[in-house]
Amino acid sequence: MEAKKLRAIGLMSGTSLDGVDAAWIETDGQVISRFGPTATLLYEDDFRRQLRRLLDLAAGIGRDDPLLADVTARLTQDHAIAVGLLGRAADVIGMHGQTILHAPERGVTWQIGDAAALARICRMPVVHDFRTADVQAGGQGAPLAPLFHAAMAAALPKPLLVVNIGGVANVTYLGPGGEIIACDTGPGNGPLDDLAQKFLGKPYDADGALAAAGMADPSRLKALLAHPYFSRPPPKSLDRLTFAGLIAQATDGLAPADAAATLTAFCAEAIARVALPAAPSRVLVAGGGRKNRAIMAALAARFAVPVEPVEAAGWDGDALEAQCFAYLAVRSLYGLPLSLPTTTGVPAPLTGGRVSQVTAART
Repeated sequence: MEAKKLRAIGLMSGTSLDGVDAAWIETDGQVISRFGPTATLLYEDDFRRQLRRLLDLAAGIGRDDPLLADVTARLTQDHAIAVGLLGRAADVIGMHGQTILHAPERGVTWQIGDAAALARICRMPVVHDFRTADVQAGGQGAPLAPLFHAAMAAALPKPLLVVNIGGVANVTYLGPGGEIIACDTGPGNGPLDDLAQKFLGKPYDADGALAAAGMADPSRLKALLAHPYFSRPPPKSLDRLTFAGLIAQATDGLAPADAAATLTAFCAEAIARVALPAAPSRVLVAGGGRKNRAIMAALAARFAVPVEPVEAAGWDGDALEAQCFAYLAVRSLYGLPLSLPTTTGVPAPLTGGRVSQVTAART
């Protein structure tokens, strides 16, 4: 029996900590039949600082910590506002939540957000906790976008490499025979955003202007790339702060522009070093990194094929991750796989996610 098409809203709060993206699609969990409105709700500066503080404390924080409770409540409220901005009814919401800790080697992945409260506020069921089942089964729990990328790129020539550069960078390799290989490559915008906040007082380095004014330090770049993570083949994943100590050491004493140039080169080189079955014929770049001219130039220098923002393929780069979790929410409802052995290292194709149904508010 053919699966019914569902209207789905996806919500994504990424590792860049800038806000929550929302997007509406219609899908049966395999083919995306319609795209609808999208929206972004930017976090206020004080809340972004709270989120960052929570990330720094997450490894040792208790589930009953007041900061955790406050941040979760505010995060959930912002997600509800983002749903309202779309102005479109749906059958289900896919809420990724905010990752505050991702350590699959310890069997831990933690995304915050109150799905039950969101379902009650929005009067729609909410699929959430997308990563835990994969990690508990021995997978990396990330990245989860590859099957969505494959659906989006069904008609595009292969081999194709889709690069997503958020706080962390990851890639999806789509081969001509249907192969799907994925992994986190290393830091993306995260360290650059931290640098911009420290030296520019801004949330990010607009257009990569700071990095473009500097020169990468070869010896420090070499030290960064010597980390054993980069010698591991895919699939693999990491936390936003995995390299925080190493990055602090590698950029210590550098002029801000040179530090930014070094981190930009680090991001691009880590992406280019991923072991793939064949060289891609095209590279499509998603995430905030596609708007950073320094990163895009560094990637173009490392690939002998076109390196373009995903808009070149007709995709909406600002909404892509939110659309992804709308798609995965429907796949979860239908029991379809969210991850594969070649994308997260899970032993067999595996579904995931939990559903919070609509309940009556207490009176």
